[in-house]
Amino acid sequence: MDESCKHSIGTWIHCRVVGFFLALLVFAAPAAAQTPFYHGKTIRLLVGSSAGSTYDGYARLIAQYWGKHIPGNPTFVAQNMPGAGSQIVANYIYNAAKPDGLTLGSVIPALYFNQLAGKKEAQFDWSKFTFLGSPDRSLNMLYVRADTPFKTIDDVRKAAEPPKCGAPGTSTTSYYVPKFLEENIGAKFNIVTGYPGGNEVDLGIERGELHCRTMTISTYFAREPYLTWHKNGFVRPLMQTPKKRDGRIPDVQTIHEVMDQYKVSEAGRRLATVLLAPAVFGRPMVATPGVPPARVKILRDAYHRSLKDPGLLEELKKRRWVVDAIGGEEMAALAKEVISQPPEIVERMKKLLGS
Repeated sequence: MDESCKHSIGTWIHCRVVGFFLALLVFAAPAAAQTPFYHGKTIRLLVGSSAGSTYDGYARLIAQYWGKHIPGNPTFVAQNMPGAGSQIVANYIYNAAKPDGLTLGSVIPALYFNQLAGKKEAQFDWSKFTFLGSPDRSLNMLYVRADTPFKTIDDVRKAAEPPKCGAPGTSTTSYYVPKFLEENIGAKFNIVTGYPGGNEVDLGIERGELHCRTMTISTYFAREPYLTWHKNGFVRPLMQTPKKRDGRIPDVQTIHEVMDQYKVSEAGRRLATVLLAPAVFGRPMVATPGVPPARVKILRDAYHRSLKDPGLLEELKKRRWVVDAIGGEEMAALAKEVISQPPEIVERMKKLLGS
């Protein structure tokens, strides 16, 4: 016993009480330190597209499983914040949300076009977002009606009358993929813009007003009318954008093979990187710049564990959606690459997009 605690019973009792509380503090400190940051927290996932879209569907489905794989099991709440091609969400995440890892966003992957074009509405630096991952690379293909004479891109190059491709606008793959082929290998297309959306383009294909469209491979093999079109041979895939041929269309040339065939210049290939990167970004999940690295790792690791969750995989199977995931680190590196292109490549991009 400490000498100072021997003088009286009162003093001895006081010392014992103090010792008891000190012991509590000693044992409580490690317990408090071990409480995960996300315990009892709510994570908001802001979805930059409208309810019912494929982007919305992926985001909401993953949100059901993501928190389960984060230490502390936080609650996920998905909220739609559509507008300006998800630019509203991107601006909010970048400028208004706290960098605490509690506000995340699902955004459209081609947003950086606006930044490169110098548009004032783009109030963010794409390369500084905290990229967490994407479930699907959303790689694209160009299809044509099978009753047209076009069986290869070379047929398009040699055609006396170019095929008509439909597109909602100049910032969509339906516009800039055929436009890139026009400018870099001489394949001629009559690109008709102004359609409200992809469904209206498809209707134009059915009516015979249009001959071709660029769209994601995953959507083509996931829902109608494409499943029936493909089965019945109503349309044929003409070209695809992955670096390696997709196993579902193994006989279809990639755009990289086409560039090799026609000896596209280094500047043209750089432009292709900028234009095709949205397909690689897929359906990006992002957080604010400046999230503590430990929390970034937690979110990224849990995101990819959720993509292997049997429950999620079963739901994806029902919807005919596939996982072709890309990690946050790879996305961050690609973001830096596309934003750091030299001015002449940016100018070519702006001209091609009509920016």
